[in-house]
Amino acid sequence: MNIKKMYLLLVNMLLLFFLIFLLSVQQLNIYAVIYAVSAVLLIGHLWLSQNKKTTKIIFTIIYLLIMSAQRVFNTLFVFSGTDAGILFLMKKMIAVIFMLVPFCVLYVMYLYTIQNVFSHSVKDAATISFNTMKEMQKSAVSLGDKLKKGRSSLSRENLNEIMEDIPRHSYTKYVNKNSLTDAFFEECQRSLADEHLYIVISSTGSPASELIAVFTQKVYNHVSISFDRDLKTIVSYNGGEKVSPPGLNQEQLMQFHKKDDAEILVYSLKVSREQKQMIIDKVKEMNDTGSVYNFVGLVTKFSVRPNIMFCSQFVYNMLKVAGLEYFQSPATKIKPTDLVEKDYFRKLAFCYQIKFNEL
Repeated sequence: MNIKKMYLLLVNMLLLFFLIFLLSVQQLNIYAVIYAVSAVLLIGHLWLSQNKKTTKIIFTIIYLLIMSAQRVFNTLFVFSGTDAGILFLMKKMIAVIFMLVPFCVLYVMYLYTIQNVFSHSVKDAATISFNTMKEMQKSAVSLGDKLKKGRSSLSRENLNEIMEDIPRHSYTKYVNKNSLTDAFFEECQRSLADEHLYIVISSTGSPASELIAVFTQKVYNHVSISFDRDLKTIVSYNGGEKVSPPGLNQEQLMQFHKKDDAEILVYSLKVSREQKQMIIDKVKEMNDTGSVYNFVGLVTKFSVRPNIMFCSQFVYNMLKVAGLEYFQSPATKIKPTDLVEKDYFRKLAFCYQIKFNEL
């Protein structure tokens, strides 16, 4: 393991331990200190910047208001003394997410600074081209679109469903075992005559995928593999549809239809019969050993045990099992769309698209 990988592993472990520490804290004061330290550091950074004094004053007030709102939120909602158990844990998770708000403001201030500099330099044609101005305009529009999409994805209904699903997950032990049936593996064996593996990326509209989309800014936020072209053997890591535990599960085509414009794209990858058998055997081994969906790993990019994965992590690892990976990347950092976008050597062949609103 090289120094860069060791450093990234250490950072991920520290972030994971810090998250576990925050979720185990029972006192309001710890959160209050973190909020205050964040505010002080960001205000210090602000006043050392080259922004105008008016801008510094405005954003200082914003940081202080955010800190006050954080403390009031924790006092009246998180540490109100009326909750315990899983509900208290979920409230603390919201408090942890709330820590990121002032850093989002820092990003907005950065965009404001760039726009301000450009707007005052527009007369200098030698310095700023027309194309640069167009790119800045695109960035501003893109930010607005992201905020609108984020509000929709973080609707009360989506968040409630995600919160209700959290108790079904585990972060250290396998909760899913033998979810794949003998009939499934028999179908897999019949598919060996077709020397292709199929990669399926999807835009499903599930609350989890909509939340992931806020961070990835991608339309397609789930990926699966299938051993046959007709998707009778499609399998991936998912939440189990509240039927099976989160982890390694077979998927049915209609499970992808959770919004009006849901769709899937199917790609084929040329494989040998032996390589396909290796992947089937590995899936069977994981099914026998146990698995769980890597919910925390979506943020920390870290897995505690081998069979704790999310969907793109699973698909990439299955390709590696048979020596079929066509780009190099840590499995925990791969987004579903990477499996198509990083196909630099054109190993994949597009098969077909399914738009559910046209069925």
